[in-house]
Amino acid sequence: MTTLRTLKRDLFLYLLVLPGLLFFLVFKIIPMWGIVISFKDYSPYLGLWKSDWVGFAHFDRLFSNPDFIIILRNTLAINVLSLLFFFPLPIVLSLMMNELRNKWFKGSVQSIIYLPHFLSWVVIAGISLIMLSESEGIINHLLAAAGYGRIDFLTNPDYFWGLLTLQSIWKEVGWGTVIFLAAIAGVDVQLFEAAKLDGAGKLRQIWHVTLPAIRNVIIILLILRIGHIMDVGFEQVYLMMNGAVSEVAEVFDTYVYRTGILQGQFSFSTAVGLFKSVVGLVLVILANRLSKKFGEEGMY
Repeated sequence: MTTLRTLKRDLFLYLLVLPGLLFFLVFKIIPMWGIVISFKDYSPYLGLWKSDWVGFAHFDRLFSNPDFIIILRNTLAINVLSLLFFFPLPIVLSLMMNELRNKWFKGSVQSIIYLPHFLSWVVIAGISLIMLSESEGIINHLLAAAGYGRIDFLTNPDYFWGLLTLQSIWKEVGWGTVIFLAAIAGVDVQLFEAAKLDGAGKLRQIWHVTLPAIRNVIIILLILRIGHIMDVGFEQVYLMMNGAVSEVAEVFDTYVYRTGILQGQFSFSTAVGLFKSVVGLVLVILANRLSKKFGEEGMY
């Protein structure tokens, strides 16, 4: 009776949550039954349950494939660069924007840095081509006009990982400030006033008040980011990939597309996706436990 009474009392709150629950049920939980094909030699004609069971054969094939080490290297390298250079920037940008006192100027800056988030990767790739093309790119035209040699930004493997990182920073760093600005807005103003009375300047207020106050938010987002360390983003890599940089551009996402969609190896590509998911889950659990050992709240 207590449960029914609580349900009746909070009925509208549960109805508010219902669309989100249905989304996860339909698009996240029910499709998980599909991972069983990674242990089968799946055939669309035989169906999910009548296809032959092959156990871990697809995983053995993945780990014994000479391309596995290259794909793993590329995926980890791109994500580590993103973790080192992209993840801290929204925090720094949020701290800087929080110090702006002119509301009009602050709103204008926010609108400008948010705008790239709403551009598709197709548009970003087109802008990159216009700016960086060796023959027609604006930057190379400026270099040539200044007497310098042209640089093959798009076809030189040495630039590919850095180019992806810069694209991600330009596109998403502004949007990444949303959560941090909200967290900073929730910091008790009395803490800043107390710090001022103690003689703390702006930098010391940021270091001793703001950052400790939003530390738990930073830790949670870092744990989530570590959990996605095997995901690079198919659209960005696929659009920027070409034959000259394929050695450093092939990642798990593009590999799954090439083997699963183009070659019709559904079971093998599902096994690759399952491997990525398991690694991400393990990393989230380890990062959460590590954060708790250092006295943080963690995710759960």
